[in-house]
Amino acid sequence: MPWRFALTRTVVPAIALLTLLAGCGKDAPSAATSAASGSDVERAEIGMKIAPVPLNTQGLDTALVGLGSYLVNASGGCNDCHTVPNFAAGGDPYKSEKLTINAANYLQGGRQFGPVTSRNLTPKGAERLPAGLSFAQFKWMMQTGEDPKDSRRVLQVMPWPIFGHMREGDLRAIYEFLRAIPSLPDNPSPQPAG
Repeated sequence: MPWRFALTRTVVPAIALLTLLAGCGKDAPSAATSAASGSDVERAEIGMKIAPVPLNTQGLDTALVGLGSYLVNASGGCNDCHTVPNFAAGGDPYKSEKLTINAANYLQGGRQFGPVTSRNLTPKGAERLPAGLSFAQFKWMMQTGEDPKDSRRVLQVMPWPIFGHMREGDLRAIYEFLRAIPSLPDNPSPQPAG
């Protein structure tokens, strides 16, 4: 292998990556985002575009928030259970209407599945803790299905067995996105799944 080819394949990409990282500001992706992979960067960009509510990214890693938005809104289906009703008036794609998420109740909870009601995922308190949970509690819940407020109770309906396979960086991204969304009180009008 000629030395120029070896130099081009190894040193040049490393220099480009270091230059990119050196030029990044405070909102640059952290090591936890895996943003060096094109796939995560692209997903984060899409996530920022499709977020159905205004995001407060002050003090947060915007790359993680964007990736979390992608995971929540493009692949996780969190809106299906945690927003009631799911779509704004005139925005139900199942009625051939242009998709419009119900931003007024976004992730506020209140969907009833028999005796189970979906939880309000919006941030609580000055620390903006999603559903009032620390990241350690959130991660534990997503990986084990145990209710952090009652370890004897396994979360029903919630697809935690699937989310439990996610890498920690993805769970962190979801958590950071949930920290960036508007805080809402618990849904005063729970509705049965239909």
